[in-house]
Amino acid sequence: SLIILKPTAAIKHGGKFLMDDDEEGTQLLLKWIQQGAGYVSNRRLERVEISPTWHFAEAPNSDIPIRAMAHYSDGTVRDVTRWTVFTAEDSSSVKINSDSGTAEVLRRGRHIVMARYLNKVTPIQLIVPLRDSKVDLAAQPRNGFIDDAIIKTLTDLRLPLSTQVDDASFARRVTLDLTGRLPKIDRVKAFLVNKDAMKREKLVDELLRSEEFVEFWSLKLAKLLRIHSKSGKNNVTVTKKGASAFHEWLSSQLLEGVGYDQMARNIIMASGDAKEVGPANFYIVVEDTGLQTEFMTELFMGSRMKCANCHNHPLDKWTQDDYHGLTAIFAKVTRQQLIKYNPLGKAIHPVTGQPARMRIPGEYFLPVGTKDGREALANWLTDQDNPYFAKAIVNRLWKYMMGRGLVEPVDDFRSTNPATHPALLTQLADDFVEQGYDLRHTLKRISTSVAYSRDGDTVSGNEADDRYYSHALRKPLEPEVLADAISDVLGVADIYGDQPEGTRAIALYDASIESNALDILGRCDRQASCESAKSPVGPLSQKLHLFNGELINGRLGVFGSRLDRLISTGESPLRIVSEFYLAALGRLPRPEETEFWSKLVDPNTPANEQRELLEDFVWGLVTCREFVSN
Repeated sequence: SLIILKPTAAIKHGGKFLMDDDEEGTQLLLKWIQQGAGYVSNRRLERVEISPTWHFAEAPNSDIPIRAMAHYSDGTVRDVTRWTVFTAEDSSSVKINSDSGTAEVLRRGRHIVMARYLNKVTPIQLIVPLRDSKVDLAAQPRNGFIDDAIIKTLTDLRLPLSTQVDDASFARRVTLDLTGRLPKIDRVKAFLVNKDAMKREKLVDELLRSEEFVEFWSLKLAKLLRIHSKSGKNNVTVTKKGASAFHEWLSSQLLEGVGYDQMARNIIMASGDAKEVGPANFYIVVEDTGLQTEFMTELFMGSRMKCANCHNHPLDKWTQDDYHGLTAIFAKVTRQQLIKYNPLGKAIHPVTGQPARMRIPGEYFLPVGTKDGREALANWLTDQDNPYFAKAIVNRLWKYMMGRGLVEPVDDFRSTNPATHPALLTQLADDFVEQGYDLRHTLKRISTSVAYSRDGDTVSGNEADDRYYSHALRKPLEPEVLADAISDVLGVADIYGDQPEGTRAIALYDASIESNALDILGRCDRQASCESAKSPVGPLSQKLHLFNGELINGRLGVFGSRLDRLISTGESPLRIVSEFYLAALGRLPRPEETEFWSKLVDPNTPANEQRELLEDFVWGLVTCREFVSN
């Protein structure tokens, strides 16, 4: 049998040597073949207990015993350690010794080992502090369960904390995160002189109530829902009118404070003319029912079910029955301009060659005779006990605000890809559900935490931290936000396709609206997930356009620009410098910056006679790292 000949390397083949002839595994296979290789079983595997699933060690290079115990349907328990495959996520960090049943952590940090027995996969977290010396964070300020969880992990890892940002940096950070805009100069000045101890929380509340919040988060959700006009195959077409209707519907939901669960339900249950009924376009932004299944699970469950199309998922619980059972639900929906129930729709299961039965993924088949399975799907998905829905969206909100998901990538939830802070993710999800699936509530919860206002500058000992939030992570501005920021600082609006002059990039309802600036900055075309898609423009091309392209140079000192207006009013060169710092960076120049510009700019020469120098100054400001990131 090739089952024996290949892994024992008795014949040449493309694989590798796995077993000796006299190994117990080889002998078991031979015995089974001699008995007729029957596909029968007298008991069913119910669960596997791995110990430990979490282990803390003071130093590297110590052996950690690992065990696997299988529990069967007949009540028996068996030690299956020697049959369990233990795989380190990073083999250079953790050494697995299968003979002794131990793991050895080779370097400091948090490491993941996957334990697989049959179809059960369990992650093991092995933690060795990043430093020998402990850190005392007990006196650090906290504001709720977010800070409790972050500080606990940092204490375990012995990571020191960076300081808190000043008021100017906080105002710029939170205004960009919640509205996609730079704070206006007069608002910055007022915030800096405000002595109210609650002014940061009040600023957050004000931003969450603003029209700018609705406009920006409509864009965020539009990207998530891949709203774009397109002419697709098989008459699957999203019109510009349909894309606009979908975007307007999202804005209305945010404006009215509709819960995210109700938004999801309305999207899944949508029907009608896609030109008029915005959510109906959900069923035509992708080309077919299989892609609809993959889109829906990535969007609302944070799970990648694509692998289960052809075979049971190798790293997750999803089966072909789950994939094609969900596809069967979507097959009952027409995929044309008029979205409605299609009684003839069906999905063929590749194993049986027969129509697949509609199924709630990972749960149960719908009763025979069920017509439109979308209602059952929506009920299950938005149930408060659903294990995926709330976690998927709060994880995305966390990434938007903090720069990295607790689970990363955000659309790849599975047991073999655990969260960096599992308890915190659960708390955020539970809190989100308790508050009526209110997006604003969770955004406020995050933005008023002490962790959110941490400085991006590192301190000795936390320089290598890229996921535990001992310091803030630098986030590049999204293309639409950066385009608007450049326009705001220069004081000259850009033109987007046939949109009215003054239209902001973050207000564009359709990713196909013409814009050289957005193309240069690498906007997502929304034909696939914007979370995993690579920028269509390379970083070198973007840099070249920023350094020497019309995106900035064509508007620097033109008539009516901010620089032109300041020069024409007779402002002093150093006052112009200060105004641009406030406009672009939300702060005044620091003492060393003031000293630098005082040497470069002649305070006794009129600004008009130093126009070229000031244009270079403005160009440098809107291309610097502090400006193009948050």
